[in-house]
Amino acid sequence: MGAVASSFTYALKRAVVGRPFRSDHFRREALPKRLAMPVFASDMLSSVTYAPDEILLALSTSGIVAITISPWIGLAVGVVTLIMVLCFRLTLRAYPAGGDYSVVAQNLGVRPARLVAAALLVDFVLTLSVSMAVFAGFVAQLVPSLRGYTVLVALGGVAVVSLFGLRGWKGTRTLMAVPTYTFIALVFIMLAVGFGRMLAGDLPQAESAAFTLEPLAGVDTAMQGLAAVFIVLRAFSSGSVAVAGIETVAAAAPKFRQPRGRNAGNTLLITGALSATMLVGLMWLASVLGIKYAADPAAQLSKNGHSVGPDYVQHPVVGQMAEAVFSFSPVLTAVVIVVSALILLVAANTAIEGFPVLASRLARDELLPKQMATRGDRMTFSNGILVLAGASMLIIFITDAQPTKLIELYLVGVFLSFSLGQLAMVRHWSRILRRTVSGPKRTKMLIARVVGFVGVVLGLTVLVVVIITKFVGGVWMALLAMFLLYALMGGIFRHYSAVNRDLSVDPEDTDVRRLPAGTRAVVVVTSINKPALRAVAYARASRPTQLEAITVAVDAEAVEEIQKQWDAMELTVPLTIIGSPFRELIRPIMRHVTTLRRRHPQDLIIVYIPQFIVGRWWESLLHNQTVLRLKSFLAFLPGVVVATVPWRLESFNRSQVVLESAEGNIELSDLRMKK
Repeated sequence: MGAVASSFTYALKRAVVGRPFRSDHFRREALPKRLAMPVFASDMLSSVTYAPDEILLALSTSGIVAITISPWIGLAVGVVTLIMVLCFRLTLRAYPAGGDYSVVAQNLGVRPARLVAAALLVDFVLTLSVSMAVFAGFVAQLVPSLRGYTVLVALGGVAVVSLFGLRGWKGTRTLMAVPTYTFIALVFIMLAVGFGRMLAGDLPQAESAAFTLEPLAGVDTAMQGLAAVFIVLRAFSSGSVAVAGIETVAAAAPKFRQPRGRNAGNTLLITGALSATMLVGLMWLASVLGIKYAADPAAQLSKNGHSVGPDYVQHPVVGQMAEAVFSFSPVLTAVVIVVSALILLVAANTAIEGFPVLASRLARDELLPKQMATRGDRMTFSNGILVLAGASMLIIFITDAQPTKLIELYLVGVFLSFSLGQLAMVRHWSRILRRTVSGPKRTKMLIARVVGFVGVVLGLTVLVVVIITKFVGGVWMALLAMFLLYALMGGIFRHYSAVNRDLSVDPEDTDVRRLPAGTRAVVVVTSINKPALRAVAYARASRPTQLEAITVAVDAEAVEEIQKQWDAMELTVPLTIIGSPFRELIRPIMRHVTTLRRRHPQDLIIVYIPQFIVGRWWESLLHNQTVLRLKSFLAFLPGVVVATVPWRLESFNRSQVVLESAEGNIELSDLRMKK
């Protein structure tokens, strides 16, 4: 691309991303617990903004009878959360680096670890997608005119958090603490005010409490038999989305201050306790307020015998709670909705923090392209952030930014990675116990192994429930995505392994170090001009064993003119004219070079190709296309080297941006580069 294009691209990049950081200038400091929780645990905390919605949605299929058991579903999810927190705390004590991928790789092997990696990558994408879809719902409640634009709002949210991630601004982490702690405070204030108003007898009902909730067609209203069990299990699996952020905290342990494992474990305990308490409290409050949240509002919700109609828009459950509890203050209601939306932005950042780091680790293990391990200008894994943002935007667009559709895909990866991680911990403790005879230390290890076994059973149980109850709803797509990622990573690993074998140096192999018997230079000439003469001069300067110029007779008159000019200039280099009866250019050159290579297999053949360097982006579309194709074909010939001889046009020299090397850094400056 030309210099002007580079100038524009560079200026745009600097405006969006900011100036690059030197490697020795910018370091991300280890975080204390007070900042680590809002940065890494906001995903789990924010899930209480949409877990109640999913529980009520799942229960609503059977009508009002099932809604009455919603607080017990919330309690069951809270218990699962605390058990998983306990399991991860023990994992962090044994492996302060944290993360199920590392634990599984060390204890179960490469293939199970690859499966865990695939599950976690999918979950990070869905974390960003779910957070932004729910964020769009809160924005639509706050600004009703945006109800028809939730997809655009969600996509805009992805773009914003991705931009912050690309810029790598240190102040972002401190800034994220404000909405996180504010959200926790507001939830507990709302619960306290709701409980107080209930005791005082002036707690109003929610907006949706006046509606009649009918079961979906074909569902037993009396909640009997297997249908009841299925609906309750489905509601439990939907509510289990509240545990989705636990892995994020564990995987981020290396970013905590020392002692990392203990600090990460304590943060996990505090976050888990807060999350479980808030979820149980919100489910209780939803029941008290009589909130109805239907899977199909037009078919299930009615008032005075009349359906709410297809235009009815359900507000998020937390928003309905805020409207009822703070009925005396619309400002407080708005604050709850705004803060709920903000914490979802913060939660989305956990994916921005986690996905690129995991992808870079997988790239170093040669399971993903190595470009994923490269830090960008701002010392962030920018390639990983861009891949995450692109995948999330695609999913949001496909699912129309509907949180329920996204959450259907969400949970299988969480409990798959958790189950394999705990199975790895059981193996870890078993291996150590074989070397530990007796004492208090052995007792602790035995307890830890039992906890790990409980984690395996719990994780597999919930995983089976999720697959059975949500397979048709979308789990199959998540499983398919994980399988494809697993296969892709396997293919990438095999490719890198094959490349490493091919590139490894055998001390006894002297072929790669043997000098060629001679060098034969070929200059490609399409017309007699300055670039062509410069290429001839460079070829002569290399003093090859044999030198020739070649031109292809695509046009008889043009070739005759080239020959006349060549003879008139009395160039000492012989010009060979290659016939081309079908007016091809690349094939005759390839045939000539291949024949030369066949006749002189011990010689090195250097093909010199003149190339224009232009200054405007559109000019690059008008030049060098044949050159690029020819270079790509010649690269496949063994024993052939392609030397591009650049000639900078005047449009390049007039541009204000060129490359300058300074102290090892390649930067753009406003100096001019001469020919």
